Amino acid sequence: MSRLADDFEAAQLAMGAETLTEASEVLDNPMSTHAEVRYALLRLTECLAGALLIAESRGLRLSVPEGDEDNEADEVDDSPAQPAEVSA
Repeated sequence: MSRLADDFEAAQLAMGAETLTEASEVLDNPMSTHAEVRYALLRLTECLAGALLIAESRGLRLSVPEGDEDNEADEVDDSPAQPAEVSA
């Protein structure tokens, strides 16, 4: 079951990366129509919802060691996220 979840997450993240690339092209083009921009935004919101679901799911699967509940907020990873194979 865990492997199926991992495969689903990978597919969602890959789709998000592809959508980000395509939406960036639409937004970079000053001749894009209102409909194209709206469609890109709708797709991006779908992908963001999927990414947030993945993050929430992973958070539920990760256990916080006892006594670390207070330090959990202090441990923020400031490194930028690297989407899979996004070309600008």
